[in-house]
Amino acid sequence: MQFEPIKSPSLKDLFVSQLEGMILSGELAVGQKLPPERDLAEQMGVSRTVINTGIAELASKGFIEIRPRKGVFVADYRRTGSISTLISIMNFNGGQLPRREIHSLLELRLALEILCLHEAIPVMTEEGLATLRECLDRLMACQTPAETAEGRFEFGHELDCLSGNTILPLLSHSFKRPIVSLWTEYGKRYGIELLKDHCLKRFEYIEAGDIEGAVAWTKTCLLETIDGNRPLYGTH
Repeated sequence: MQFEPIKSPSLKDLFVSQLEGMILSGELAVGQKLPPERDLAEQMGVSRTVINTGIAELASKGFIEIRPRKGVFVADYRRTGSISTLISIMNFNGGQLPRREIHSLLELRLALEILCLHEAIPVMTEEGLATLRECLDRLMACQTPAETAEGRFEFGHELDCLSGNTILPLLSHSFKRPIVSLWTEYGKRYGIELLKDHCLKRFEYIEAGDIEGAVAWTKTCLLETIDGNRPLYGTH
């Protein structure tokens, strides 16, 4: 058995984490101006380099806005954020997403999966089906919710790649962490066999070239988690 080295977070990471927490909790309000870097460094007992690099990272995530000659202000991250912002929201909530974000993410996933089916099935080849079958076989061999969630993601991502749409796989992969987290939770709550069945039946529709059947089945599976009897909502 091999153990991984233990790594402690850097001062910059700790600064970013603290500011993210203050923004997400509402302690720092949208539009609020932050103290100058020198003051922040003195108050927090770190160098200005730590503050400067941390502010740059927070700005890249959409949490703050740097206004030349005016200062640094808390931004509305829902308007300026990215997938990395979503990951920060997950971290702030102990690795889970709040109810509203889960609902929105599943709605987006439903739209993307339907688009994928419309584009992938008409161009599906025997080679593509064989590749999907290999993904499905690996999924069926999974034993734990975490493994099954990874397998379900692999199946869906491979289908995105086979669709011929060059953007779909990029979007899918950028959302991998929150999506895998949701399917892991689904497996824990409702059993991994349901996750496997979702992909098995979708593959059968794809193999038969049945776009309408595949779309209807995908809607059934995802809508049960959005507004149906198998919710994945958190408590927030």
